[in-house]
Amino acid sequence: MSMEMHNEGKKAGAATIKKLLAYALTYKFRIIGAILILCCAVGAELAGPFIVKTIIDDHLSTGGDGGMAPVLTLLAIYVGLLVAAGGLHFLQSYLLQATALRIIRNMRVDLMRQIHRIPLRYFDNTPIGAIVSRIANDTEAIRELFMSFMATFVVSFVQLAGIYTALFLLDVKLALLCLLLLPLFAVIMVVHLKFSKRYIAVMRARLSDMNAMINESINVMPIIQAFRREKRTIEEFEELNHDRYVNQVKQFRVFSLSSRNIVGTIGALLTAFVLWYFGGQALSGVILFGVLYAFIDYLGRIFQPIIGIFDQLTNAQRAYVAAEKVFAIMDMEGRDVEETPSRIRQDTRGDIAFRDVSFSYKKGEQVLRNISFEVKRGQTLALVGHTGSGKSSIMNLLLGFYEPDQGTITIDGKDIGMMSKQELRKPMGIVLQDPYLFAGDISFNVSMYQEGITQERVEAALREVGASSFIDSLPGGVHEPVVERGSTFSAGQRQLISFARALAYDPAILILDEATASVDSETEHVIQRALKVVSEGRTTLIIAHRLSTIREADQILVLHRGEIVERGNHDSLMALEGRYYRMYRLQMGESSGEAQPAAASKP
Repeated sequence: MSMEMHNEGKKAGAATIKKLLAYALTYKFRIIGAILILCCAVGAELAGPFIVKTIIDDHLSTGGDGGMAPVLTLLAIYVGLLVAAGGLHFLQSYLLQATALRIIRNMRVDLMRQIHRIPLRYFDNTPIGAIVSRIANDTEAIRELFMSFMATFVVSFVQLAGIYTALFLLDVKLALLCLLLLPLFAVIMVVHLKFSKRYIAVMRARLSDMNAMINESINVMPIIQAFRREKRTIEEFEELNHDRYVNQVKQFRVFSLSSRNIVGTIGALLTAFVLWYFGGQALSGVILFGVLYAFIDYLGRIFQPIIGIFDQLTNAQRAYVAAEKVFAIMDMEGRDVEETPSRIRQDTRGDIAFRDVSFSYKKGEQVLRNISFEVKRGQTLALVGHTGSGKSSIMNLLLGFYEPDQGTITIDGKDIGMMSKQELRKPMGIVLQDPYLFAGDISFNVSMYQEGITQERVEAALREVGASSFIDSLPGGVHEPVVERGSTFSAGQRQLISFARALAYDPAILILDEATASVDSETEHVIQRALKVVSEGRTTLIIAHRLSTIREADQILVLHRGEIVERGNHDSLMALEGRYYRMYRLQMGESSGEAQPAAASKP
């Protein structure tokens, strides 16, 4: 089993590297150009010790006949090469880092696009903070990978190649000895990665958990304070934070033992050996001081790129762990967001039919069982029942958020499973119990950038739902800013704006999910009047707890534990004196003699 898991891990790792490489290859010509510039910069930089060697051995040590003119010329070349190397390093660094930023920009867009493609079930089971962490923190960590790889690893490898070339030109025997450093440091790096990966993985997981907890805490802060959960919430956060801290300390210990300290120690020992070796040759008169200087100079430069690689290993490994999580989302199956013809709304009648539909959020736990009904254009269908009876699940299936386990759902006789999600939802307008207002102004929240919705239409929709009474009193009118999901407006005002959004869109199918549950009686009366106008000629589906709002519905379905137990209009259901009758009497303040338990299944 462990061998199979190891092999699967290796395959997953290879797949991650392949995907990262695919993003980088999008800009392969920029990267190749930057590497060529880097080679020129390293060449100019490494020519310096050779020039100094020439000055020492050919002019200063021998007392050359040419005077100081050749020395000054070589010094001028030396300074010129240093300036050129500095300029080329700036250019290659700019190109590589700009390329890394472009790669991450593309990755973030792809990730955001993928989030809109994946099934809604993923969001049911994944904390919002964790998803935000993938888009914000993990992609930022991957940026560090590309920045580190391009700005440090590539630079370091090119520098090492140039340094070893120079060493072999100076002394082949010692260069071969110095070549043994590479496998030695490679082994140290492998050990470093092996021990630090486990700590980095835990650190990333705890960061994701902390983000999720922070997001949840902010969203439900009134509940936390009302139930005096502040202390316990802080304690839970401290546990996550402490676990991350402990693993980070362990990772730092590994880094401290296997990076600068060990590289510095090996470097000092090797330098001492080289001095001893060259010292013996100098006493014998077979070594020139210029060669000694150049070799020591190049030897000292070996350890700079190696230390740079060690310094970036942690960032690279952290980014690699983040990349695995990002690509886990990218690899999920999803459906592309498709363009839809502009005529769909006009071509849709709005005839809806459910035929023997069953559905479960979790396998083996059905929340809908053999649901069948039809509603024609211009009719109003109401769904009623206790919490968990399956009302919202029917709407979720109709909107294509989930697929039924069995049975078919059709609009105008066409199976919605054969439609793209955009084609399915284009003729629909929806008003939720808790309306969401986006950052912007009131006008934007009504039009939502929909083509064909003019400013005049926006204002007409607001008037039609009765929102003008409070909008006209605002300083900015329809251009009044909306902040923090519309927290500056009352629940009823937010609902009216949400209604106007649906009306301005002129949908063939209007879905009202507990649309009047959060408003007062006076606002409800305003909305009810508007609904009589806008539902004319449209298919309207209503989920309602307030049964008084659906008395004029053409058909009412009473749901219980995922099944339709009663159906008919208000008068026929009242005459039946069954479940609907008892629910209605209870809401009207009269005793029914029986309270119905709420189902435990998900609505």
